[in-house]
Amino acid sequence: MTTTESTPEFAPARRVGGRPSRERFSTRRLTFTVDSDTCVGTLYRPRDVDDPAVVVLAHGFAAEAAFGLDRIAERLAGAGYAAFTFDYRGFGKSEGTPVVLPSRQLDDWRGAIDRVREVDVLGDGLALWGVSLAGGHVVTVATERTDVDAVVARTPFADGRALLRSKSPGFLLKATVAGLRDRVGGLVRRHHEVKVYGRTEEFAVLNEPGALDGYSSLIPRNSTWQNRTRARTLLALPRYRPVTVAEDVACPTFVVAGTDDEVVPYATAERLADALPESSLLALPMGHFDSWDARFTEVLAHEVAFLDAAFDGPPLEQRVAAVAGQ
Repeated sequence: MTTTESTPEFAPARRVGGRPSRERFSTRRLTFTVDSDTCVGTLYRPRDVDDPAVVVLAHGFAAEAAFGLDRIAERLAGAGYAAFTFDYRGFGKSEGTPVVLPSRQLDDWRGAIDRVREVDVLGDGLALWGVSLAGGHVVTVATERTDVDAVVARTPFADGRALLRSKSPGFLLKATVAGLRDRVGGLVRRHHEVKVYGRTEEFAVLNEPGALDGYSSLIPRNSTWQNRTRARTLLALPRYRPVTVAEDVACPTFVVAGTDDEVVPYATAERLADALPESSLLALPMGHFDSWDARFTEVLAHEVAFLDAAFDGPPLEQRVAAVAGQ
């Protein structure tokens, strides 16, 4: 593992912070089916790059693609990569029950990757990008496939046991009761929900300092998303431990972690990076949501630089104008 606090060995060399012109990329709506539910995604493809590598992206806990993934996908396209963002079943424009269960979302990831392969968009290779809970998903999926060439795990949820250690006994008791209430009530269609995020004194899945402001800042003003989720997720998350299979990932992995992260403690990201056979860990003095705001340009530049290195460098003669915003 390579660990750095600011500048990895693949230091950013290209500007990716500015929003690229829409003339530089095209978008296409793609759908795929998982267990009879239709999932919806958007493929961003650079217009001036032949056979680009593609990055498949999905969001974190109970979040939708509209919560900022478009900003990342557009800049990836501006940097010469195709990017496919999608919503999990039950969220955004996708059909299905809005419940956060790692096993369900992993199936959605598999369906998304297979769909991208069906449209024959892959050129130079395939990368997976996930943040928070999806940062654990990309690691898990990469252990199963031989066609993944690179993985980016941003502020990743990698060990459910760390969640147990970070929460108070009172929270854990409430979580267990709420989860069982939802699971039992679901048998007669009387589901029990809890808040996704809330103040530190509230009972919510994410109630760490900064969670309320950080999460709410991602939600578009015109969104119909509700700050509720099925409580059974509280029983599933502690059992989800991507770190235990990380040693089976056979491609380069870039882990981005915040040393001030109170939602996913830095130590869990460090353990994940240690377990990965070929990893680089970027540690920055930031909280869980800062990569969407104050550190957005900096973090994305490092991620693009990692992708460039993983794919043996971009065809700069084809994409330098797009990156420069000319």
